[in-house]
Amino acid sequence: MVLRTMRGRPIRALVVGVLALAAGCVVAQKAGPFEPGFVDVTASTGIKFAHLSSPDQRYIVESMSGGVVLFDYDGDGWLDIYFTNAPSVSMAMAGKKARGALYRNNHDGTFTDTTDKAGIATPCWAMGAAVADVTNSGRQDLLVSCFGGVVLYRNNGDGTFTDVTAKAGLAQDSGWATGVTFGDYDGDGFPDLFVPHYVDFHLDDLPKFGSAKTCQYHEVAVQCGPRGLKGSGDALYHNNGDGTFTEVAAQAGVDDKQHYFGLGAVWTDFDNDGKLDLFVANDGESNYLYRNQGDGTFKEVGADAGVAFSEDGVEQANMGLAVGDFENKGRMSVAISHFSDEYMTLYRNDGAMNFTDVSHSAGVARATVPYVGWGDAFLDLDNSGWLDLMLVNGHVYPQVDSAKLGIHYREPAVLFRNQHNGKFEEAKMGAGDPLAVPQVSRGLAVGDLFNRGALDVVIENLLGEPEVLSSRPNPAHHWVSVELEGAPKNRMALNARVHVSSGGVTQMGEVRSGGSYLSQSDLRLHFGLGGAKEIETMVVEWPGATPQTFHHVAADGFYHLKQGGELIRGNASTRK
Repeated sequence: MVLRTMRGRPIRALVVGVLALAAGCVVAQKAGPFEPGFVDVTASTGIKFAHLSSPDQRYIVESMSGGVVLFDYDGDGWLDIYFTNAPSVSMAMAGKKARGALYRNNHDGTFTDTTDKAGIATPCWAMGAAVADVTNSGRQDLLVSCFGGVVLYRNNGDGTFTDVTAKAGLAQDSGWATGVTFGDYDGDGFPDLFVPHYVDFHLDDLPKFGSAKTCQYHEVAVQCGPRGLKGSGDALYHNNGDGTFTEVAAQAGVDDKQHYFGLGAVWTDFDNDGKLDLFVANDGESNYLYRNQGDGTFKEVGADAGVAFSEDGVEQANMGLAVGDFENKGRMSVAISHFSDEYMTLYRNDGAMNFTDVSHSAGVARATVPYVGWGDAFLDLDNSGWLDLMLVNGHVYPQVDSAKLGIHYREPAVLFRNQHNGKFEEAKMGAGDPLAVPQVSRGLAVGDLFNRGALDVVIENLLGEPEVLSSRPNPAHHWVSVELEGAPKNRMALNARVHVSSGGVTQMGEVRSGGSYLSQSDLRLHFGLGGAKEIETMVVEWPGATPQTFHHVAADGFYHLKQGGELIRGNASTRK
């Protein structure tokens, strides 16, 4: 294994050029028959959690919770699971709380409830969560978004957490926080926090069920909102490097003066200029794409970039956010889930901050029109080296079941298989396929739960139990998992990128906080390699620092890389 470094700051064009030479020309071969699938292993895991839910969902605040987090909170190299929970309005009015749940991975396919020991059972009226190492301690902290602000739990390193919200200066956030995300936008080595806010909703001023036109769905009385209700501005908290944050959204230009209904957000470098940009999904309004100006400020370019509206120029009910390089061209594209009668939007990144809505031409629009979509993710389920796309669904109005509209409260998931040519094909699900079982789903997170070199999916449902779905990729396909550790700062390596070249294909993965819908996926980067038994060239781009290049990396293994060090192979995680 040869380590080579490049002088100076990372230059994306140079990295792409090196990888292109290493990989040769990418051959867009049509994917073969989709044989691998999922096995529902929920029962065998020992997970007994159930999200609380009002049976008639008379208020919008009762319909929107349900995030799931996959993170290694105890540092043992195995993914643990955290589910958020929320009460009904009647419960909250009576002073009752909803209990979230943290499940520790036992390394044998089962999990143990450690919520009470960890001290994170009842953070708030919880929506979702994201993970970051706020103080560069080497431990993964947990940030929970709430109807009523955020709660920051510092990881103590002994299996417990401490609520440091007030100490960190985050108690000032009192809005309806949703899809929170961390990213070091100013490059100082400490993760900053963006908090999108949804509806300006108050329990002492509840909208009357079915009372207005915006509280009707196909002439059926339903909960009110978000249309007809007031929105709320967003917040950006700059990390001061001492465990505290300062709110800077207005001066940075990301405060959302329009007060749109923010549901999701994600940090990534869309134009490959070395600076983090910010994408914000707004429900029923145009999306925001904030381009990083490099001076602590952002410029909103969503409309000019082609991601603010659908291809017809229509505002959509933007909810879940998936980001990935589905064409293996070195550019991050975006997929967004929407309400029924719309469609999942796939914005292809064409470079230079230009995007094209390719939802119909790529084959992901038609199958998603009937459903209300939430959690979504790009993921390589077959270890083929090409990202597939998955979406979970579930309506917000239980009343549709009795209205005889041909619409149902419970809805199946949708899976699209990458055809290796810029297009997707819907995976047809037969009897026994867990994705075909109708659910009222919300959050979705992806990761290798059992350290077997294959991706698993965890789904939080509003009704019934969550689902733990274990994928079954082609056993002839190879894989590699990479865990990054920044040094001396950005210890969690947020937004570091890894490019791997094998078999004529170059893939790009990125470490990200948040995403999907209210959820957090595995921070390790998983690459399917198809039939290739090694990675010919691996380039690791550290934010604001010198890239590292490795050659002839053997397949079918877990690797750990500390910035500037050697690539170390281990059984699962060799992080100290």
